[in-house]
Amino acid sequence: MSNPNNDPDENESNIDKTEETTHTRDEFQSNPIQHARVNAGMTVGELASEYEHAGIGAASMDTAVDIYAKMLARDDIDIFFGLAGAMVPAGMRQIIVDLIRDGHIDALVTTGANLTHDAIEAIGGKHHHGQAHSSNASSHDGTDDASEQTHTQTDGTRAHDERLREEGVDRIYNVYLPQEHFALLETHLRENVFPAVERQISIQELTAELGRANAEKNTQDDIDEDPGIAAAAYNHDVPIYCPAIQDSVLGIQAWVYSQTSSFSLDALDDMTHLSDRAFDAERAGAVVVGGGVPKNYVLQTMLTIPGAYDYGVQLTMDPDATGGLSGATLDEARSWGKLEPSAANATVLGDATITLPLLVAAARERSAESPVDA
Repeated sequence: MSNPNNDPDENESNIDKTEETTHTRDEFQSNPIQHARVNAGMTVGELASEYEHAGIGAASMDTAVDIYAKMLARDDIDIFFGLAGAMVPAGMRQIIVDLIRDGHIDALVTTGANLTHDAIEAIGGKHHHGQAHSSNASSHDGTDDASEQTHTQTDGTRAHDERLREEGVDRIYNVYLPQEHFALLETHLRENVFPAVERQISIQELTAELGRANAEKNTQDDIDEDPGIAAAAYNHDVPIYCPAIQDSVLGIQAWVYSQTSSFSLDALDDMTHLSDRAFDAERAGAVVVGGGVPKNYVLQTMLTIPGAYDYGVQLTMDPDATGGLSGATLDEARSWGKLEPSAANATVLGDATITLPLLVAAARERSAESPVDA
C-alpha cells in the first residue's frame, strides 16, 4: 500500500523491515537429513553418533550425549544431578551408583521415594517384574466396539489391582513390590538410622546417615545386592538432597519417629549447603532426569548465587506446551538466569528408563575418546 502522505522516511522504514525478514531458499536446504545406519557389533556411542544424522528426537539425543560427554571429560566442573520418577523400582539404580563411584556426580537431588526403594534393596528387599494390567484385561469376546474393549480393560485392571491389594503387593506400573518390605524398612530405620540422629538435623544429614546404615546392614547381613545409591554417596562424600522427603514412605517414617523423640528435620538448612557448593564451583553442569521437585531444586540453586549452569541436559517425558515445570525446556530456564547465556544445553523427550542408559553409556564412551581441555 502506498504512503498517502508521501513520507519518504516511512517508506524507507517499510523497505528495511521487508529486507530484514527476507530469507534465501538456500538457507532452508543447507543441511540435509542423513539416514542413520545400524549394524551388528556397533557400540552405544556409535549408535548415538548415527542419531546426529537424523531428525526429531534422535538429533536431540545426540546433542545431549555430546554435552554430557563434555561434562564427564572435565576435571574443573561440579555436576548437579536431579533424579525424579520411579527410577530405582524400574531398575536404573546401578547406573546412578556407578556414576557416583566414578566421580561423575558431585551433588544428588532426588525424591524420598527413590531413597525408600534404594534402602529396601540395600537391606534385602526386592522389586519384581509384574503386569500393568491383568492378563485377561485385553481379551474380549470378539466385538470390535472400542468402547466395550475399553470397559473390559478398565474392569480387568481394577480387578487386577484389587487382587494385588488382597495379596499385599504394591504395583508401580509393571513392577511389583511386596508390602512386607516396607515393614523391613521401618525396622531398619527405627533401629539403625533414626536413633543415631536424635536431634534437629538437615535432610542431607539424614540421607548421609541412611547411606551409612544401608552400607552396614548390607555387609552385616551379606545381602546379595549392591548397597545402593545412598551408601555409595556416603562412602564417596557426595551429598544427597531430598527437599520433598515428606512425600514418601521414608518421610512418613521420619515423621512418626519424631512424634516420640527429639528427632526433627530442618528443611531449609540444605539450601545453604547446596548454594555454597554451587558458589564454590569453578564450572557447573546440571543433569536432570524427570521433573518435579528435584529438577526445580537443582535449577533454582543458581538463583541464589551470581553464576549459572555452564552445561545442562534434561531427560523428560512431559511436553513444554502446558507450561508445567517438568516439561519446561532448559532454554526456558535460561530466561530465569539458571543457565548462562552461552551454556550448552539439550532437552530429550522420552521415557527416561530408555533414554538414561543410552545417554550415560554413549557419553561415557565419547568422553573417553575426546578429552576436553580446561
